[in-house]
Amino acid sequence: MEFRPCIDIHNGKVKQIVGTSLQDSGNRAKENFVSEKNADFFAALYKEAVIKGGHVILLNPAGSEYYEETKRQALAALGAYPGGLQAGGGITPENALDFLNAGASHVIVTSYVFRDGRIHYDKLKQLRDTVGRQRVVLDLSCRKTADGYRIVTDRWQKITEEAMEEALLERLAEYCDEFLVHAVDVEGKSEGIEEELIGFLGRWRGLPVTYAGGVQSYGDLERIRELGRNRVHVTVGSALDLFGGNLSWKKIAQICDGRYRKENEVV
Repeated sequence: MEFRPCIDIHNGKVKQIVGTSLQDSGNRAKENFVSEKNADFFAALYKEAVIKGGHVILLNPAGSEYYEETKRQALAALGAYPGGLQAGGGITPENALDFLNAGASHVIVTSYVFRDGRIHYDKLKQLRDTVGRQRVVLDLSCRKTADGYRIVTDRWQKITEEAMEEALLERLAEYCDEFLVHAVDVEGKSEGIEEELIGFLGRWRGLPVTYAGGVQSYGDLERIRELGRNRVHVTVGSALDLFGGNLSWKKIAQICDGRYRKENEVV
């Protein structure tokens, strides 16, 4: 189990938002925290702590008036920690190399491979052939519906027909190196984790998976370790002290890699 930190960028600022509040129209979102520091500041912190696999996410679409400033912030973060961070948000075969050449270890992709609510494997193949399977992370962010979890795209605004199930993960594993799974219903709320989803991810024995959404306590981390069978990595956002929350990012890193557990009898 690893701690995978995040640097979310919206309207050119490092922010933590409520995931379901994000709207392209008007570049709006409900904000939990807006940092006065630039993205490369946080990248440098993670580099100094040797925490790899974090995510730099562009939350503005390419057509937004804020996109270029958001992208500038993202590229600066990648340059501050070459090889240590992944980049996501509007990634396509046409721009993926911009982020990889700037220092991203992987590109994170969702919306590009979907159309009309379905995965288009020709697009997945094109992306894999362009950058290499080993540099692709598929973001399978999902929401719970009446018939189970379903994948959402376009900055979590569109529910697709694709169900989160083992058969889907097995098919997609041919095209990527890792999966990133946001539990969108709890993302940015710091009100608790999606235990059912984490249990499902922990039972799957395929590629590495990172879970994001709802962590509010150190106990949640232990629960993720248990339900995820110590195989599911975790992202923490709004609850971090870096972003105005109550949880120490350093302590989270220690808990995830086992150091805190060994040095302290009670978490």
